Amino acid sequence: MPHTLISVTPKPKYDVVMIGGGIMSATLATLLHELDPQLNIAIFERLGRFAKESTAAWNNAGTGHSAFCELNYTPQKADGSVEISKAENIAEQFEVSKQFWSYLINKNYINRPQDFVNSCPHLSLVFGENDAEFLKKRFDNMSKSVLFEGMEFTTDHDKLREWIPLVMSKRNQSEVLAATKMDAGTDVNFGTLTRKMGRHLMANTNVEIFVYTEVKDIDPIKNGWKMKVKDRTHNIKHDVTADFVFIGAGGYALPLLDSSDIEESAGYGGFPVSGQWLVTHNPELVAQHEAKVYTQAPVGAPPMSVPHLDLRIIDGKKALLFGPFAGFSTKFLKEGSYLDLPESVNTKNIRSLFGAWWHNLPLTKYLIQQVAMNKAQRIQHLREFVKDAKEEDWELKVAGQRVQIIKKDDKAGGKLEFGTEVVTNKDGTIASLLGASPGASTAVSAMINVLEKCFPEKMESEWKDKLKEMIPSYGTKLSENPEMTAMLRAYSKEKLQLKH
Repeated sequence: MPHTLISVTPKPKYDVVMIGGGIMSATLATLLHELDPQLNIAIFERLGRFAKESTAAWNNAGTGHSAFCELNYTPQKADGSVEISKAENIAEQFEVSKQFWSYLINKNYINRPQDFVNSCPHLSLVFGENDAEFLKKRFDNMSKSVLFEGMEFTTDHDKLREWIPLVMSKRNQSEVLAATKMDAGTDVNFGTLTRKMGRHLMANTNVEIFVYTEVKDIDPIKNGWKMKVKDRTHNIKHDVTADFVFIGAGGYALPLLDSSDIEESAGYGGFPVSGQWLVTHNPELVAQHEAKVYTQAPVGAPPMSVPHLDLRIIDGKKALLFGPFAGFSTKFLKEGSYLDLPESVNTKNIRSLFGAWWHNLPLTKYLIQQVAMNKAQRIQHLREFVKDAKEEDWELKVAGQRVQIIKKDDKAGGKLEFGTEVVTNKDGTIASLLGASPGASTAVSAMINVLEKCFPEKMESEWKDKLKEMIPSYGTKLSENPEMTAMLRAYSKEKLQLKH
């Protein structure tokens, strides 16, 4: 996205301002522009191009989260049964994303779907009798849902060698393993997708995009918001007002939300967590592993630390990544400031932060252990998946920076909030996206949630028919509608040129 094609000086007033040039802002801007092409929209991105932070290809695992393989979305209850309602919800949300991307392809707004989405089987793999028993219960339950139709289960080593030859190489025949497999899984380059949407938006006169431009402060005014906007290239500051503001700034969403002083932001805090992958481009290894394979998180580890060995397809080139390994930095963004964490602490959230820390000491211990690991120790963890992994075949790559959201809690003071959350004020004039996984995979559903909360009258009276054109399943629960599920999966498979 060349700088020369992007706006330089912002106007003093817009209908809508998006803060951040990641998948969330690009998705919401595209939805809004399609619903009302007359809206004057500005997008402010502090770096030199869209999707350089969490949305960038190597800053996330690129899993199209459908709950096919992510075991943390299917917890085992006290009575031993497996709960799949969250998994169904996430699967439905990813189907919504695929419908929207298919609409963009169909309208020729974006092209070449293989640039950003490719078929990639999703597997859950577990080790030992107890976890194998859990996985079988999970499979039996999920198999009853139309959203997981086609899921396979096996404990047979010969079948596993067909599915994941690299993982099964040199493995003891007596080892108890179990796996489920969904061929309908995907690998997604959210960075490429975001930039495709950005180029489509740039072609429209009512949408202006500004790079190297940072929103520093948000203050309420009558009928809207005033923002301090800094042109980082020329060190010039502007005052910009908008009727509606969306904060899609990744880790910086938290301090910006706090600066707005809306009562709904009270008590929110954040703890930054970085990550690292082990990555190989060795064609011999890559050829033996065409899947994303997830297993159980270690005891005391957060859900985002679930170990997985993944095929990645980036710019047409295949590679494998393993991880994530947790890291620590006080930055809220990969290209942020080391003062981000200390400057985020205030009287409104200090109780939440302390409470969450005190009640999650095992997590603190886990993070310290992860940060202290050297490459050889990380390779040792990889050998649980790839028995004969050689250190020289794998390199360490730093992943994106995440801010773990902390919310106030009456009993504990504060609690960790996993998942993705939309925060809006009561007037519906400002919204913010907080949290990480499943994040980008469910961006379309999250942004429709923003529309429903912030533009309820327009959604009901003006936009509903157009939204159903973009998202045919809108207003329908796919888990209760097998015919529509089959039809829409066939439609998105064709439009997105997926194999399965």
